[in-house]
Amino acid sequence: MNRQLLENRLIAFAVGIVRITKHLDNGIAGQYFGNQVLRSGGSPALHYGEAVGAESTKDFIHKLSVALKELRETYNNLRIIQQSELCREPKQLDHLVKECNELIAILYATIKKTKQNQQTTP
Repeated sequence: MNRQLLENRLIAFAVGIVRITKHLDNGIAGQYFGNQVLRSGGSPALHYGEAVGAESTKDFIHKLSVALKELRETYNNLRIIQQSELCREPKQLDHLVKECNELIAILYATIKKTKQNQQTTP
């Protein structure tokens, strides 16, 4: 996947997170997990932007690894929201869970490939 397409998907994912938080229950649990998912769900797009501007391959891997970590946190937050039925728009939530899982796989594969390329480069 090219960098621009991945960046666009990460930005669209962050926008989806912002939108879904508007449909969460207003109680204490909805507010707590809404704040959690808003922070972790917006972060990968920002970290990816930093990774693209990395000063070295090691820096690129590190920044992409942080984005991956945030996506994994977001995935768990979304599943908690989903299973707790805190969201009034379950179809949108289902889409975000699926997209998050796909983005995790893409970043994991990118990190793995970059590490392999780094080891084979003299």
